[in-house]
Amino acid sequence: MITLCENHSDLHWKGYGYAIALLVVVVLQTLVHQLYQRFNMLTSVKIKTAAVGLIYQKALSLANSSRRKYTTGEIVNLMSADAQQLMELTVNLNLLWSAPFQILMAIVFLWQELGPSVLAGVAVLVLVIPINAFVAAKVKHQMKNTDQRVKLLNEILHGIKILKLYAWEPSYQKKVVEIREHEIDVLKSSGYLTTFSMLTLTCIPFMVSLATFGVYFLLDEENVLTATKVFTSISLFNILRLPLFDLPTVISAVAQTKVSLGRLEDFLYSEDLDPQDIDTNYSGSKQGFVVVGSVAYVSQQAWIQNSILQENILFGSGLNRPYYERVLEACALLPDLEQLPNGDQTEIGERGVNISVGQKQRVNLARAVYSNADLYLLDDPLSAVDVHVGKHLFEKLIGPSGLLKNKTRILVTHNLTFLPRTDVIIVMENGRITHMGTYQELLSERANFAELLQIFSAENKSEETPQMKSESTAHIIYTIDPVHLNETGVLLKRVVYDHVINYTYLGQNAVAIGQNLWLSTWSAEEEKNKDYTEWKHLRNNKLGVYGLLGFIQGLLVCYGAYVLTRGSLCASRTLHNHMLANVLHLPLQYFETNPVGQIINRFTKDMFIIDLRFHYYLRTWLNCTLDVIGTILVIMSASPLFILVVIPLGYLYFIIQRYYIASSRQIRRLAGASHSPVISHFSETLLGLSTIRAFGHQERFIRQNKDVVNENLVCFYNNVISNRWLAVRLEFLGNLMVFFAALFAVLAGNTVNSSTVGLSISYALNITQTLNFWVRKACEIETNGVSIERVCEYEKMDKEAPWIMSKRPPMGWPNKGIIEFINYQARYRTDLGLALQDVSFQTHSKEKVGIVGRTGAGKSTLTNCLFRIIERAGGKIIIDGIDISTIGLHDLRGNLNIIPQDPVLFSGTLQSNLDPFGKYSDHELWEAVELCDLKNFVQSLPKKLLHEISEGGENLSVGQRQLVCLARALLRKTKILILDEATASVDMETDNLVQSTIRREFHNCTVLTIAHRLHTIMDSERVLVLGSGRIIEFDTPHNLLLQQGVFSKMVSEAGITQDTNNS
Repeated sequence: MITLCENHSDLHWKGYGYAIALLVVVVLQTLVHQLYQRFNMLTSVKIKTAAVGLIYQKALSLANSSRRKYTTGEIVNLMSADAQQLMELTVNLNLLWSAPFQILMAIVFLWQELGPSVLAGVAVLVLVIPINAFVAAKVKHQMKNTDQRVKLLNEILHGIKILKLYAWEPSYQKKVVEIREHEIDVLKSSGYLTTFSMLTLTCIPFMVSLATFGVYFLLDEENVLTATKVFTSISLFNILRLPLFDLPTVISAVAQTKVSLGRLEDFLYSEDLDPQDIDTNYSGSKQGFVVVGSVAYVSQQAWIQNSILQENILFGSGLNRPYYERVLEACALLPDLEQLPNGDQTEIGERGVNISVGQKQRVNLARAVYSNADLYLLDDPLSAVDVHVGKHLFEKLIGPSGLLKNKTRILVTHNLTFLPRTDVIIVMENGRITHMGTYQELLSERANFAELLQIFSAENKSEETPQMKSESTAHIIYTIDPVHLNETGVLLKRVVYDHVINYTYLGQNAVAIGQNLWLSTWSAEEEKNKDYTEWKHLRNNKLGVYGLLGFIQGLLVCYGAYVLTRGSLCASRTLHNHMLANVLHLPLQYFETNPVGQIINRFTKDMFIIDLRFHYYLRTWLNCTLDVIGTILVIMSASPLFILVVIPLGYLYFIIQRYYIASSRQIRRLAGASHSPVISHFSETLLGLSTIRAFGHQERFIRQNKDVVNENLVCFYNNVISNRWLAVRLEFLGNLMVFFAALFAVLAGNTVNSSTVGLSISYALNITQTLNFWVRKACEIETNGVSIERVCEYEKMDKEAPWIMSKRPPMGWPNKGIIEFINYQARYRTDLGLALQDVSFQTHSKEKVGIVGRTGAGKSTLTNCLFRIIERAGGKIIIDGIDISTIGLHDLRGNLNIIPQDPVLFSGTLQSNLDPFGKYSDHELWEAVELCDLKNFVQSLPKKLLHEISEGGENLSVGQRQLVCLARALLRKTKILILDEATASVDMETDNLVQSTIRREFHNCTVLTIAHRLHTIMDSERVLVLGSGRIIEFDTPHNLLLQQGVFSKMVSEAGITQDTNNS
């Protein structure tokens, strides 16, 4: 086309032919390229899906020794991050050969235009590409800090109640912020390396062209740059830009994928569980246990799926209504179904958040019973239920006359009351069987067993479950008020307006256009210049100006990228820290009615977009916008009639853009919503591995995983196809721009010179990709702006009261420990009834008060009110003369002491679990450990107090975890101690140890004990009996027994006689 314009021969007919040929070529390129992209994306997602399936299947067969090497978060990360990395590499893998091929072809065509001088440009490429590849390889987004942060956040959110009760939020907030700072430092380093990479990528094309043109002149002084040579070369140099940008990125992706493959390989080659390796031989005898038939397992810590209650019980089996009803009755679930909003169709939240501990255990038990297996392995299922329910379960279900009377039952228990009614008793010590026989045989022959019974004193266990959380809704619905990006993105906007709008991006694009205009003017002058000496002098000057313009462009690109990267990371740090502070200030009820995964998603996916993606999209959109404007201006300067085409094409672009963005946003939301169940189902499976394997339901869960993955793939496919839909239409409109630019050049005839035609067509050829990118990045900004909305949404949620207020209690408060409830009322939500009604009582200084009541009586609610987990609906609580509603939450909670029901530990050292603020000396820590009878155990550890506790304290037994919680209480030394069913899941020996330590070390404190075993509160000075949120009885144990009321009835049910009590 340019040659035609130079020669002005037979311009119209050949010109029309060239213009049509140009249109046909670019349309074919569009169609072939989009077909390739579709095929490529589908192939890559198949590879990701295969990797996800392999990880899931491996997780189901992982040996316990291998499982301990990986936290739940790390395994989930393999599925989400590493499998995604495989997919992203597959999409771009062909660039490893196609990028060098494109570079080679461009060089070949350049040789035809400029001859051997192109070798100078190749030499520049050879020097610069390795540098760029090295820089790209260094830009690795370090996952280590992110993994640590997410792991800690996961533990914080699952143990949020403990943090709030102990007022430990600031300590753990500081830990998260410290990890985040390391993460930001890595992101800054990567961002600055990326900035340097952009400088080299911007400079490469002009450096190559500068070297090539310079050597072209040196080789032969008669060489002249015509418009044909200049703009054909410029187009070829522009073709070089994309593969030069992609090649280092792909090389970097290969390096990152190699790391991901290494992680996947380590996981997939981990040791599998081999049933043959389980040693079940009875030591001291030649007998062995051989399991024949199906097995059902009830874990000590109940595993509940996020589905309706009925599905939790059926567990994949068909519904046999008569047997199902018998199971519900035997497991004492019928009264609970009456209280639940939708009976057995009630949706159970993540980890069973909307049912109590006892209810979870009974659902766990019902699941095993309904399976109708041959062998039942019951791991202490009675520890989480109160006395009358435990008695019901043994008589109706487990015992000799229960529903399972014709089945083999192996019951692990700390409750020795039921031993006389068992067939065989196995006594274990230090992981080995020490005694085995019937109750009478062991009683007569084994002295140790008789001693154990004497310790137990034939007293029944009476563990009380917390009040059923009937206030939780059946379906957990998450809604947010939409917050516009204009309102929430203030920090990012400030960065943009303060730095970017100062003409950096405008300048770099203006300089880029100036470069090409300079070449256009230069080539036009060379055609007219007949004086060789003057031409030679001007040539060197013009070459120098061309190089200078290219260097200035590189600096401006580098500066713009640097400013935007630094500013966005500063904004990202602030947004993260504000979100963390807001989340920790949310009331506990929020965490009980919203999945933890939803909050984690804000700290992972949404923060990842803000950290890495958003500023890239913004930078790309700005560049594309200015490129489009510059291109249109250049073409219009060559062909003013082009304005007639720009207006309708621009309108069509706008229509397509709005239609695509509206559809794409919804498709992306569907894809995001369908991805959450994949991660949730995987996390849920990891938590319930022992149950799934015991029931032999691995295949069913693999099928469920395939179903949720397929559901996600449907949305992903729609996303892929919508992108291809957009690309075809946008590129077709871009192709029309190329056609009309060529057509108007032909129509202009002799009125326009060849250099101007070359400039306009070379720009028009670039606009196709630019417009495609422009619309897509505009969509990305709008879609990913939702991440900023989500991060900022916690700002507007209702928070709990301030941690510290202007009014603060005096030092040493409380010094007497007198607690007074005055007409106190409380409810969990404003639309629910009162959980506590007109509760009024007062303790004496240093008094020991036991709190008892049946399920739902309000005992745990009373504790929650004391710590202001639930705020008052009426009345007040006064502690040592101060109304607790008038002081900050941390001033209140930090001066109370509690040993909670669930012994929650956090990953970190044993010392940090005892003393997260570093308040106490090593001597005080060792003293607390010794008082809890943990000194020998801790001294046996290689690192002593610096022993690493695994996630959730999994490398300690339940009893040891409870003793660590006791040590925490001993360190705090406050005047008020609350025992919230503190020894519900420990053996009798540990229970006695805890009780004796509390009596000895807290003798000068007010102690409120929520009764789990009634004999532990029989020595209380007074007992408070609750029922339906009201005080029924409040007196000394002796007087209450004489009254023959509710307390007396509970004591008789527990099998505690007056003689036992007196003794």
